Amino acid sequence: MAGRVSSPSDDDIQRDILAELAWEPRVQPNEIGVAVRQGVVTLRGWVDNYAKKWAAERAAQRVHRVRAVANDLEVRLPSSAERDDPEIAAAAARALEWDAFVPAAEIEVTVSDGWVVLRGEVEWEYQRRAAEQAVRQLAGVRGLSNGISVVPRERPERDEISGRIQSALVRSVETDAAGIDIRIEDGSVVLTGNVRSWLEREEAERVAWSAPGVTRVDNHITVRL
Repeated sequence: MAGRVSSPSDDDIQRDILAELAWEPRVQPNEIGVAVRQGVVTLRGWVDNYAKKWAAERAAQRVHRVRAVANDLEVRLPSSAERDDPEIAAAAARALEWDAFVPAAEIEVTVSDGWVVLRGEVEWEYQRRAAEQAVRQLAGVRGLSNGISVVPRERPERDEISGRIQSALVRSVETDAAGIDIRIEDGSVVLTGNVRSWLEREEAERVAWSAPGVTRVDNHITVRL
């Protein structure tokens, strides 16, 4: 196609993503189109629930040399999976209450046309992520926005936060600590550097969020092709 140059590495990435989608039992690969340009992946097509959309995105992120994923998959619920908003809201509230990692009393759930919005405050990022995970697999959900804020009670010194994160990165088998730089700015962690995969980039962010006192993580790590 005129005006578009596809490198051999893009073709390799596309082929690997299609293979990974075929390997992922939660999705139907024939429903999903994959385009790759300079390591940036775009997923197109439609799936019949929001959990499949998320699973397809995770499958693409697992592939080596993927730098970013644009998930343009559309959720088209079959009639048997349709739920009204009050029913979804009630199911979401129950799911949050049953999750041991989620402080359900601190979280507000709003649903509009099947789109769930979570708001509130938690002490740790893992609680924020657990709330999202508890809700995204519910029947009838078309999409999810996680507006929960992380408000830690503990406020260690900047050098202590940086040291704890660096030590955790060194311990982790899933990250190359030597390729990651850490900067602390008023409780916010800024990550820069280069890693080998999107999942390694994500693991570095998870490690940063696990340090006490962190209110925000700006992840500027790039995936090298």
